[in-house]
Amino acid sequence: MTSLERLFGKRGGRSSELEPLGVIDIGSNSVRLVVYEGAVRSPAPLFNEKVLCGLGRSIATSGKLGEESKQRALAALVRFRSIARILEVKNILAMATAAVRDASDGAEFIERAEKACGTRIEVLSGEKEAQLAAHGIMMGFIHANGIAGDLGGGSLEIIDLSAEKLKEAVTLPLGGLRLIDATGTKVEKALPIVEEGIARVSWLSGGKGRPFYAVGGSWRALARLHMEQTGYPLHVTQNYVIPTAEAIAFCEYVRKSKKLSGLSGADELAKTRREVLPYGAVVLEELLMKAEPSQVVFSVFGIREGLLFSLLSPHERRKDPLISYCAELSSLRSRSVEHAWELCSWTDAIFTGSGPRETPEERRLRHAACLISDISWRAHPDYRGEQGLNLLAYAALGGIDHPGRVFLALSIFYRHVGAGDGRGKDLSEQLKSVLSKRLQKRARIVGAAVRTAHMLSIGISGVIDETPLSYEDDKLVLTIPRSYAGMDGERLHRRLDALALLLGRQAEVRIGR
Repeated sequence: MTSLERLFGKRGGRSSELEPLGVIDIGSNSVRLVVYEGAVRSPAPLFNEKVLCGLGRSIATSGKLGEESKQRALAALVRFRSIARILEVKNILAMATAAVRDASDGAEFIERAEKACGTRIEVLSGEKEAQLAAHGIMMGFIHANGIAGDLGGGSLEIIDLSAEKLKEAVTLPLGGLRLIDATGTKVEKALPIVEEGIARVSWLSGGKGRPFYAVGGSWRALARLHMEQTGYPLHVTQNYVIPTAEAIAFCEYVRKSKKLSGLSGADELAKTRREVLPYGAVVLEELLMKAEPSQVVFSVFGIREGLLFSLLSPHERRKDPLISYCAELSSLRSRSVEHAWELCSWTDAIFTGSGPRETPEERRLRHAACLISDISWRAHPDYRGEQGLNLLAYAALGGIDHPGRVFLALSIFYRHVGAGDGRGKDLSEQLKSVLSKRLQKRARIVGAAVRTAHMLSIGISGVIDETPLSYEDDKLVLTIPRSYAGMDGERLHRRLDALALLLGRQAEVRIGR
């Protein structure tokens, strides 16, 4: 039995067909090890650990890495090597970014670091770092089109993405730790430095009216603080959106706050993150004023995920990250992934002909909901809805916005508890504020449809393919062949009635064929 089998079991909620891949990221602020399940379109981290070392803290004034920071980083790398050995991770990719790239003693540190972690470390050029940041956005979003900024401790990478291709890119020495060092911890002194640096990027005007994708730990912390101030119900940073004018105003507020006093949630941030946050706000504020994007979209997908994306085949890259994730989750946690795929086709009939209209994106979300509709079947019956709702609301999903995420969560909730059940009501009501009335009703329809299907199939494939739904005038007709006539009954009729009511129809069950 391998170490991963001892940790997760023979399957244990992970695919046994994938080869784990480790990524060591030696950044200007933190040193991190992430072990991914494999190089796939929707990667799942098996292990994730970071140590805040502050390698780039003294680069601006001394040109060197701090001795204490180097020792912390080397100790972390020794531990990471042991972790990788215990987990039997054969493939480890290691990279270092701006602090090591720019430091006069960077080469000497890399020599020691390679001995500590037992693998070769690539010191990324500014161009390569920007390219990986762009690939990270491509990993986490579908059809990304806008300006992306990746703010680290030592540098800022700005990238223009269009049709998922890298058009323009630049690296600027505007990382948070570098600015702290250069200004002597005086935030107001950072303003002219940032203004001068960003003013040199002439093509930033091409971001007007397009999204700005914000990547990096400081900006993610900024997003979490904004959620706290506004009472936003879904604490998920990936694809969190703030209108540009509101983001500029919030950045200015954070920049002017003394020690972030008065900001709810600030005390929960690590001290080193609180220290650098006002500088991150300065950089984002100036970028937004110069680029004039339509909105700020925060991303948890960065250069590590970009590195994985760069390893994928063209076929794998073209896969839908949301559908890939849901199909994999279904294969691991559902009674039958084949049945989950059947549900996609079975529910197609509801949205054809005289049924409700749906956009291609709504169809995509419905299929994703069908794929994950049975993942809570092992839970206690009284809590399957709540567990499914929590799992999907906070899952590590890519390729989906917050309304889509809540749609999936509510679909699986209604699939288990029914549209009229009060269990889990407080949480579901909070999340519904993220969702349009149209998507709220669609979540009820999809949940009711899956509840009806499971009364026929019991979660097993090969049944609902023979029991189609159809519309006839004002009726929603369920046809059951005689070979399955015994599945007809009171509970099936109740569930079909509930679905038909949501569709404004009368339910009818026909036994025939």
